[in-house]
Amino acid sequence: MSSITILGLFAATFTTISFLPQAIKVIKTKHTKDLSLIMYSILTTGVLLWLIYGFLVKDIPIIVANSVSFVFTFLILILKIRYK
Repeated sequence: MSSITILGLFAATFTTISFLPQAIKVIKTKHTKDLSLIMYSILTTGVLLWLIYGFLVKDIPIIVANSVSFVFTFLILILKIRYK
């Protein structure tokens, strides 16, 4: 594995786990009033597009990061809609 791929995996890990505290908080509290529906809609769409791009260029760090990020952002988006 090249050093560039390793760097990409580290970057992907940090940006991906940044969504975890928000997802945990929303799941525990069911409080989403202060979250922007528009922002999470745009973010989830962007993450999905990055995931598709990752598959098209066959880039493992992009695929892994955006697969996990999509799960977190989509979950937060669904909970935002559900607990509105």
